[in-house]
Amino acid sequence: MAKLTAFTNITLDGYFTGQNGDLSWAHTRANKEDKEWNDFVANNAKGGGILLLGRVTYDMMASYWPTPAAKQNDPETADGINKLQKVVFSRTLKTASWSNTRIVKDDMVAEVRQMKSEGNPGITILGSGSIVSQLTQAGLIDEYNIVINPIVIGKGRTLFEAIDKQFALKLTKSRPFKNGNVLLSYEPAA
Repeated sequence: MAKLTAFTNITLDGYFTGQNGDLSWAHTRANKEDKEWNDFVANNAKGGGILLLGRVTYDMMASYWPTPAAKQNDPETADGINKLQKVVFSRTLKTASWSNTRIVKDDMVAEVRQMKSEGNPGITILGSGSIVSQLTQAGLIDEYNIVINPIVIGKGRTLFEAIDKQFALKLTKSRPFKNGNVLLSYEPAA
């Protein structure tokens, strides 16, 4: 059975996106200047596997990672992400121009169950808060990697805003970075 991991940046006040989808807070100068952080991000992209994305995250990432600017600014990360298989869950996206991408329009939960049962390499959800929320409710996420960014934005969307029942997690590891970000890894509690 393949492992499904959610990887998301959040603000100190708990938002994965600001108002109107603003993510500028996650791309600060401190992040760009922290070699340890940049190596961590690049190594994650090289890890292989399959990326699961919602349409908004797909649009944002596809507008940057396959570009010459990404190859110049972040060559290792761009190379890794561009090579990965990508699955976009969207009822509105007609075509996907980013390499190695397929669109799934129906029954995300059934599709992810199938992907996990096929023994695919690791599967990672990047951002995509509504996908994280839906797959959490379905009990399909095996690990949550949440990076807390040292910034308060006041308003936005929380990662688990659509969760309608309580669920417990256990901390499996933590890692602070010089830029102030802290990675917290959780698994569902037994």
